[in-house]
Amino acid sequence: MDKFMDSPWFLRLTALFLAIMLFLSVKAEDQSSRNTMGDVFDLIQDVPVEVYYDTENLVVTGVPDMVNMTIEGPAQIVQTTKLLKDFSLKLDLQNLTLGEHNVRIQAENLSDKLDVRLDPATVSINIEEKVTQSFRVDPEMNTRLLAEGYEVKSMDVQPSTINVTGAKSIVNAINFVKVSITSDGSLDKSFEQKSRVRVLDRDLNKLSVSLEPEEVTVKVDIQEYSREVPLKLQHIGQPPEEVTIESAVPENKLIRIYGPKSVVDAIKEIPVELDLTKINKTGKVETDVKKPEGITRIVPAKLKVQVKVSGEASDVSKKTDDSKES
Repeated sequence: MDKFMDSPWFLRLTALFLAIMLFLSVKAEDQSSRNTMGDVFDLIQDVPVEVYYDTENLVVTGVPDMVNMTIEGPAQIVQTTKLLKDFSLKLDLQNLTLGEHNVRIQAENLSDKLDVRLDPATVSINIEEKVTQSFRVDPEMNTRLLAEGYEVKSMDVQPSTINVTGAKSIVNAINFVKVSITSDGSLDKSFEQKSRVRVLDRDLNKLSVSLEPEEVTVKVDIQEYSREVPLKLQHIGQPPEEVTIESAVPENKLIRIYGPKSVVDAIKEIPVELDLTKINKTGKVETDVKKPEGITRIVPAKLKVQVKVSGEASDVSKKTDDSKES
């Protein structure tokens, strides 16, 4: 036993054991000291992330605007850091190529006595070429906004085209560039309004792009619903015995009627009565056009008919007219 204790290996093992015990003792003392100083942790929410890349020619997607950060350390440093917020979170993408990358967010200007954890700490980003393309803006309006018996005759957008800037893959996915008309009440007259432009893919998902301009002016022409229908000239009564009606031709072949769509569309023709008892000479005769039930107005309201007659009444009238002229 004495021989073993006098050996160099005994001394070496003893020294190693003492070193381990000393290390554990110092670590425990240090931990105890940290606990005595009151180490705490705190959560800082919605910390902005600064991104560095070629904004003129590239678009980066996948970068969160905000992340949450947990800091742990001496209470005074934690409190000061949370109060001043003089640190920054950065993503430096300037040396990366086009395509997808996993990048770690870097925290700067933080005390080395703090333990920092980010959520998320690493993000998957995609770097793409930035492109600009012109698109026509199509207006749209729900017809239920219209008052009963009215319709949209036209919608004009100014400017009619806008420039869309974004990642190449997103711009290529654009299927619709629309502007919607909104209203609180029933529309029965023309108007104009400014509206924001929406950019959508084929599944009507809104796309994240830059628009120039973001708003356009839409002029909406609203008129009462109408339709042209043929007229049917109906003769009533009998002309004087000495008069023969050779022809009666209306100046208009179509009549425009206004009113609710269901009523207007149900009318196939408009009957117009021509009273033959009042005709005794060749010339234009004016007759009223009666509105069918449910129709609000009719154009023309009076119809001119070119009538040609023959017979004694016509000759008598002509002679009377000639004697008046002489």
